[in-house]
Amino acid sequence: MLTSVQNEKVKNWRKLKKKKERDLHSQFIIEGFHLIEEAHKSDWDIVEIIYQQGIECDPAWSTYPLFEVSDNVMVAITQTKSPQGVLAVVNKKEIQTHPIQRALMVDRVQDPGNLGTMIRTADAAGFDTVILGNGTVDLFNDKVIRSTQGSLFHLHVFEADLTKEIDRLQQSGSKIWSTGLENARYYNELDVPEKLVIIVGNEGSGVDPHLIQKADQNVMIPIYGKAESLNVSVAAAILMYEAVKK
Repeated sequence: MLTSVQNEKVKNWRKLKKKKERDLHSQFIIEGFHLIEEAHKSDWDIVEIIYQQGIECDPAWSTYPLFEVSDNVMVAITQTKSPQGVLAVVNKKEIQTHPIQRALMVDRVQDPGNLGTMIRTADAAGFDTVILGNGTVDLFNDKVIRSTQGSLFHLHVFEADLTKEIDRLQQSGSKIWSTGLENARYYNELDVPEKLVIIVGNEGSGVDPHLIQKADQNVMIPIYGKAESLNVSVAAAILMYEAVKK
């Protein structure tokens, strides 16, 4: 059992709380039985599993290196208020080109809960891809990961230059819908294209005007009450589910 927070391995686990260390080592930490099970069932590479003394691990996890730690070590490495006493270190995946049928493009969304919810909703709505633009909260932020509820492991999710991605996807036959008011049409008045990419933007400023100009169509959601706007994750959910209805 590892009992000291000064242990070199424990120090390395703690470092993964920081984005620069996650980027440096191409690894991140997930917490809880559900997320570990989702990673285990996926094609993501679990490096090792850390469990608190007294916690029973799933026998199926015995194929991974297992490290038992004391209560004080678990407190030092966990990032949740009510930890389940089990964590895993996972390798990031390299970006691979793949066919895209339905994709969500995320421009500078800052709130981890919003991003995680959108990834989870994209999974539920049958989208295959989520593309994160520069300035978007880190995909491997612990709050983002928890909010995805494991959907991170079901989709192609990657970071990219959105301008270049729009060009690439349009060349491959995808139509781009951007959320915005200028020259916009209500989403429910439009025919949904066979291959569709939906862009949603920053909570305060929306989608970057340059990206809006490159889109094939600006879309908006009708508001029947007095609210000025919708939360970005709610707007994304409405549009994604509309896309799969057709």
